[in-house]
Amino acid sequence: MNTDVLVVGAGPTGLALAVDLARRGVRALVVEKAEGLFPGSRGKGLQPRTMEVLDDLGVLDAVRAAGGPYPVNMVWKDGERAGEHRMFDASEPTEAEPFQGPWMLPQWRTQEILFARLTELGGEVAFGRELVGIAQDADGVTAEFAAGAPVRARYAVAADGGRSTVRRALGIGMTGETVDPQPVLVADVRLDGPLGGLDRENWHVFPPAGDQGYMAICPLPGVEDFQLVAQFAEGTTPDLSLDGIRKLVATRSHLAPDAVTEVRWASGFRPRAAMADRFREGRVFLAGDAAHVHSPAGGQGLNTSIQDAYNLGWKLSAVLRGETGPTLLDSYEEERLPNAAAMLGLSTRVHRGEVRRGEATDQLGLGYRGRALSSETRAALPEDALHAGDRAPDGIRGGVRLFDAFRGPHWTLLTVGTDAGLPDLGRLPAVRIPAYEAYGTGVFLVRPDGYVGWAGVTAEGLAEYAAGVGLS
Repeated sequence: MNTDVLVVGAGPTGLALAVDLARRGVRALVVEKAEGLFPGSRGKGLQPRTMEVLDDLGVLDAVRAAGGPYPVNMVWKDGERAGEHRMFDASEPTEAEPFQGPWMLPQWRTQEILFARLTELGGEVAFGRELVGIAQDADGVTAEFAAGAPVRARYAVAADGGRSTVRRALGIGMTGETVDPQPVLVADVRLDGPLGGLDRENWHVFPPAGDQGYMAICPLPGVEDFQLVAQFAEGTTPDLSLDGIRKLVATRSHLAPDAVTEVRWASGFRPRAAMADRFREGRVFLAGDAAHVHSPAGGQGLNTSIQDAYNLGWKLSAVLRGETGPTLLDSYEEERLPNAAAMLGLSTRVHRGEVRRGEATDQLGLGYRGRALSSETRAALPEDALHAGDRAPDGIRGGVRLFDAFRGPHWTLLTVGTDAGLPDLGRLPAVRIPAYEAYGTGVFLVRPDGYVGWAGVTAEGLAEYAAGVGLS
């Protein structure tokens, strides 16, 4: 079988990439070792920047309908409510930043929504396809599987998780550290019977007591399940069975063992931070957990992973459609590796209690200043001004909502508070709005992934930049 892009792994990363490619008319095949989508709630927090990405990918309504805001923590002691605790610093949406605070959605549901969108766009996932080998030459990549015919692709993307078979086959090392030697259990459970005031309005926290670690029980939106998280002493192997989890809940809370009626999914792990030594080997790219593994604290892993896909999708499309040369793909590692490193460090600091969740974890401030695709031609800009490489803000000016103008697989030419002449860039959408403080004034070329690629007082030099990225 031949395809343009082989995506290995049908997690959030692989599905988001496949959706982005499908809406651009790029042939892509997603292969997944398992027989179906991942069944657990693991990565349940969607940060504001990821919500913007999901809006552009056409799934925001489904994400909003299936999820909900994070509940306030309720701390318990000796079977009594001991007080509320807010996990993150709350903030209000603004015109420029319409999403604030994390949105809770179980990972399995995020994947279902992306899978449905991919199917709607004519994309495909081949389940039960275990990759066992990968080779490449000057023209493409050949993947071998435990069963079935090989697949030939022009490019491949490893989105197959922290134990990535593709990464190992390529011989790419992964450097990291154990963030916390104490193992953690996470499980999706059903609760029933007398729950002693444990409701679905709060995230219930049971602090450590004696030699017992903490436990937390969080209601998951849209379903009857709760996510249970518990920490254990170093050297302990968590018991993932129904009996083991019943004993855990009874020991660390006021609930009776039989309050846990079902364990729908469970996993044990040790929090770790690690990053691949490089994100590319020839025609194969690493994305998501295959490239970087985070502590779950702060909800950065899944979000950084989806944004890897969002960065890579438009670049692969431009090259495969012959709009620009393959050197554009060099910018993927240049842009994403530093961001992943920053988010790894942040996740670790949040885990250790050194940083509070909030503005630091919403990912709205991430960008690509100073990178090869970011061309800032205005002089002496203040640090807090919008620069090339920054996320392009939302807002409504002159009857135009900017996110509506940016939505879709295209670049957008934007003038703000100026009548400056513009070069002819073909069918590229051009939007003119009055002065807007989030932008200042000037001419801006907004990338397909919503970041400012080029910025200037006038359009002088814009045509040369556009030609370099395949726009003319």
